[in-house]
Parts: sequence; structure tokens; C-alpha cells
Amino acid sequence: MDTQRLILFFVFTFSTFMLVDAWQRDQKPQAPVVQAAAKNGEANGIPVPQAPTAPSVPAAPQGAAPSAAPSGIVKGGQLIKVETDVLRAEISTLGGDIRRLELKQHKGTLDKSKNFVLFQSTADNTYIAQSGLIGAGLPNHHTQYTVERREYQLADGTQTLEVRLEAPEVNGVKVAQVYKFTRGNYVIDVSYDIANGGDAALQPYGYFQLVRDRKPPDGDSAMLPTYTGLAVYTKGEKFQKVAFDDVDKAKTPYSKTSQDEGWVAIIQHYFFSAFLPKDKIPREFYTSKLESGLYAAGVKITGTAIPAGKSATVSAPLYAGPQDTKTLEKLAPGLDLVVDFGVLTVIAVPLFMVLTWIQSWVGNWGIAIILLTVLLKAMFFPLQQASYKAMAKMKIIAPKMQQLKERYGDDRQRLQKAMMELYQKEKVNPMAGCLPILVQMPVFIALYWVILAAVELRHAPFYGWITDLSAIDPWYILPVLMGASMIIQTRLNPEPPDPVQAKVMKIMPVAFSVFFFFFPAGLVLYWLVNNVLSIAQQWHINNVLEQANQKLGTAKT
Repeated sequence: MDTQRLILFFVFTFSTFMLVDAWQRDQKPQAPVVQAAAKNGEANGIPVPQAPTAPSVPAAPQGAAPSAAPSGIVKGGQLIKVETDVLRAEISTLGGDIRRLELKQHKGTLDKSKNFVLFQSTADNTYIAQSGLIGAGLPNHHTQYTVERREYQLADGTQTLEVRLEAPEVNGVKVAQVYKFTRGNYVIDVSYDIANGGDAALQPYGYFQLVRDRKPPDGDSAMLPTYTGLAVYTKGEKFQKVAFDDVDKAKTPYSKTSQDEGWVAIIQHYFFSAFLPKDKIPREFYTSKLESGLYAAGVKITGTAIPAGKSATVSAPLYAGPQDTKTLEKLAPGLDLVVDFGVLTVIAVPLFMVLTWIQSWVGNWGIAIILLTVLLKAMFFPLQQASYKAMAKMKIIAPKMQQLKERYGDDRQRLQKAMMELYQKEKVNPMAGCLPILVQMPVFIALYWVILAAVELRHAPFYGWITDLSAIDPWYILPVLMGASMIIQTRLNPEPPDPVQAKVMKIMPVAFSVFFFFFPAGLVLYWLVNNVLSIAQQWHINNVLEQANQKLGTAKT
């Protein structure tokens, strides 16, 4: 396989990958409209989880199993509005669900004049966080709570804001669901304060779950392979994605129980939510399909046994915000893995760290992409030099190869033999350019995933008409320049002896550049800069070798 064929192999493999991914997305069943969507204080009739029964978690006391969950729609409740410096939340008094969550420091995907909304409960989209206690008489997400007021706001100079919802007292047991918000933080502490005023000891179990339909988020593109679905992290299996189709088939590629660590999440491009139970607490994980096209990812935890007359708390922090790697790795083991850098994560993570460091100096993500591309080019310069020299030598002997083709016609065996003799005579190794390309390929693919997945590049401006490196070029100038650079690069390389392959090489730049019309501007910028540098390097090498060849020819005459 010569260099041209290797390039074709890489290009068409990449193109096929994108086309297959687009086809798979197109063939996925559309998310059904949630007819039972919660709206105007209504809540879906989502069943209450049963108490944990795995051996690693103590069984629920006899008679503590909850009654059957209500069916259909449970109406009622009012919305409590909460605002901090980074969040606007709406909590329903029915069940205490977070029914809407707006991120004030991130703009909407389609409408940048509005803030990004992660949680919502509308007629065509449901994504909420809910929780409750398991046991007869204990409050769950069907309980009607009372609250002191309907609006809460984090005051200037205050670091925390607490919202307390009181459940009806049952058998002497008083329970309050408490949300604690912190300034500058996307972590919301969700807890239940339980005061056991009854005559017997109480063993509480808590459940914390995220509920979502399978509708792709706004701006989701079939041309870009991003994941929307559930995820579970356990100590044994580590990070495991659980796709909606896996839930439909009741697949559970994770350990269902753990004594000390693990979390559940729902992930989409750039953002996610996750319940993060504290370490050293027994827990049980579950993923399930609910009515009305909804899916749940949840965790049940075992609270401390509460003697009569005593109090205790059951809690699990909720993270709901951007996939900020620096923040996530400090919150829980493996939480930074929700940032999907693809199968080449081991290469992508160092690249992202370097890209972030460069951006901290230059203050512009577009400039950082350019400088990182230049840095990678410099790092691979010796390898690329060998590759381009091989292609330049092939271009010099291209006329002689054409003469051989005309001489031997369709006699491929004699043609191949004559070409090998020509390679030996001219000291040309057609395989010399293959290894450098293979070595560089994983690095450049990893950088592709970095630019695609990093939330830091979302809505990041460059210059001029490029106001968002994560969106397509509004005037398609970069994709056009990208196509032009591919045409120039093709002409600098030797024309393949096979006429069909030669035609493909001429059409490929135009066809391949079509993909870039749908790619984020940051990705196109990276490829464009890489091509420009490659053109400069190839042009220089071609000139040097052609001049050397001319001097050699003059000396012989």
C-alpha cells in the first residue's frame, strides 16, 4: 500500500464512520411525546422504588414496603422559585421535584439571548430530578409538602441558601426535605431531616433519581457523534454508559450494589446531572423504563437507624451543570469521565490540558487551537519530513511511471515489475511515508474529540464572523477555505498511476469538505491550519528535491 492509498484509507474510514453514525441516529426511534408531562404543578405517576433487597444492603423492616404507586397523573402542588448567582430553579411542592433548572452562566443552544435550561417539564420534553424516602408513611415524590414562602434568593454576601419543605407528620415521624444551594456552585445538597417521635426505631432508606425522556437536546447534530443517555459509575466496573436502548432491553452492565462508592447520571453534550452519594454509604443502583416514554437512573441508599426520640439525615448531593473537567474530578471518583473524549482518552486528556494552558495565556480558544496545531506539527516534524520527502520523490518520478504505464498497457504484472525496478534505480521507497501518517493519526483524531467535547469551547468566540467555535461557520468561509486547501494539497502530491484512483483523489477534496459545512468552526479551524502547515511543508520539500534533481541532471549532461 503506497502513501496515496493510505491517505485514501484514512479519509474514507473517517468518512464511513461519520456516515454510519449519522445513519444510526436517523434510524433511532423518535422520542414519543410525553402525554403525561408535568405542567402547571402536575407530576407524572412515576412509581416509588422499593426498599433495597440486595445482600450488601440491610433489608427493610417488616411492613415498611411502600404501597403501590399512584397511577396516571397526580395533580396539585405549586412551584417554588430559587435563584443563586449561577442557577435558577423551580421546585414543586408536590414531591419536591426540581422541575426546572436554568444555568445563568451558559446561554441557550438555539437562542443565545436566553439562558441554557437543563431540567424542564413541558408538553414535549421532560427532564427532572426527584427523590424520596422508602417506607410506610414516609414522604416520597408523590407527597404534598408545605413551605414557608414561594421565592428564595441568595443574598449578597451570603454563601448558602436553604429551602426547607415540610412533609405531613405520620405516626410521630417528622420529615423535612432540604435543598441547600451554594454560591458559585452547581452542586445542590438534597437531604431529608428525619425526627423519629414514634415508639419504635426507624430504618430509613432514601432514593434519588433522574428522570428524562429520550429526546435529543437542542442543537443535536447527526453529523457529530455525541452521547445522550444514562451512566453509572461503580468501583468494580468503573464508568459505564447505559443507552436508552439498553434500558429497553433491561441490560445492566454495572454492579447493582456497592458498599462505599458510585453514582448515577444522565449525560448529554456539554452538560449532565448526577446524584453523588457520599462515600462509605451502602447503595443500590438502578436504571429503568417508565411510562410515557420516560427513563430513570437512580440510586437507593441506606440511612442510619434512628432510635425512638432521635433524629438523623439521609442525603445525596446533586450535580447539575456543565462538564467542567477541573471541577468534576474533585467531586467524586470517575466523575470527569462524563466528558467524552472517545476511545483515545489517554491521548485526548493531555492534549486538552495543553490546550487549556495555552488558552490561559492567550485568552482566546481559537488562537489556542491554532497554536496547539502548530505545536503538534513541530513535534511531528521529523516524521512528516520523511513522509513528505517520499511523496515528493514519487512526484518527481511520476512522468517515468506514466511512460511505463503507456508502454505496458494492461499487462499489470510487467508494469508492477518495471515500477519496482524504477523504485530501486531512483532509490524511492513508496512505503516510507506510511508509518509517519499512522503514528500521527491517533493524535489528530484525539484532538478532534477534544474540540468536539470540551464545554469550554461552547459559545467561545474567535474573531470576525466566528462568534461561536462550537457552532458551524455562519458564512461557511472556513469550510470553503478547507476545501481549497485540500485541493492544493492534492495537487502537490504525485498523481496515482491508477486512473480511477486519480479521479477519486480529485473529487475527494470537494466531497470531504461537504462534511465540514456541518462541523463546528473550531474543528474546521483546526483542520484548516493543519492543512496550511502541511501545504507549506510539502511545497518546501518539493522545491528542494526538484532543485536537487535538476542539478543532478545538469551534472550528468
